[in-house]
Order: sequence, then structure tokens, then C-alpha cells
Amino acid sequence: MSEAPESSPATSRRTLLCGAAAVLAAGGTVAVTGCGSSAGSAGSSDKSGTAKGPVDLGPASAVPEGGGKVFREQKIVVTQPAAGEYKAFSAKCTHAGCIVDQVKNQQIQCPCHGSRFAIADGAVQDGPAPSPLPAYTVTVEGGNLKVTPS
Repeated sequence: MSEAPESSPATSRRTLLCGAAAVLAAGGTVAVTGCGSSAGSAGSSDKSGTAKGPVDLGPASAVPEGGGKVFREQKIVVTQPAAGEYKAFSAKCTHAGCIVDQVKNQQIQCPCHGSRFAIADGAVQDGPAPSPLPAYTVTVEGGNLKVTPS
């Protein structure tokens, strides 16, 4: 019996790993694409999932004075630095894009790498975030918070 001549070298380890990475990346994209949710609030969303028009976030009374509330689904955080003074910001950390998870000790806090932002203006108080949280327009209409992302 004769052996078949080698027509090409065996697949290299690098080629195999690159191919596996490409398959995993494509699979991850499909998995993430299926994870989207539809917000039950007014306003359409852009490709990043951030609402464009005014978003009704419910009663202003849900936001404590000297603190705030994260509206995770809408990617918005609303604070009340002083009685009746409401501020709204993107809930997406400017360091790595994680969604902030709480407002505590008068700071908006990111769970990923420890960035902290001021509730009054979104300024960085503790890094590694390189810039403040983007501010949004917030109004209170009929006792409800209406936020318009910029």
C-alpha cells in the first residue's frame, strides 16, 4: 500500500486557535443579540439601547433626597442632591461601559472597577473612570420623572 503524498502542512496551532476564537465570537454575538429587552416606557431606542425621546421613569418620590435610583433597563440614573432638585445621567460608566449599580453615600457607584461619581453633577470622584457621566435633561410632570437622554 502506498502513502498519499503530503499536499499541505498540518494545521498549525495558531490557525486552529484563531478559528476557534472566530467561532466563539460569532456565537457570542448571536447569544447577546437574543438578550435584548423591550422597555415598557415611552421613547424609542437607538442601537446602544439608550432611549432617545422622553422616558417616563415613574414617581419622583422613588428617588430619595441625598441619594438616587438606577433605572437599569433604561440605562439611566436619577439623583436628588437637594430636596426637589433632580439630576439625570447615563448609567453607563465612562471607564469600561458597565452599568452603575447603586447610589450610596451621595455617590453613584460602578461595581466593575470601583469608579464613583458625584450625585450633583456626575463628576468623577474616584477612578478609573476618565470622565463624568453624561448628563440628561430631567423634569417632573404630574409627579413623574421624565428624562430625555442627550
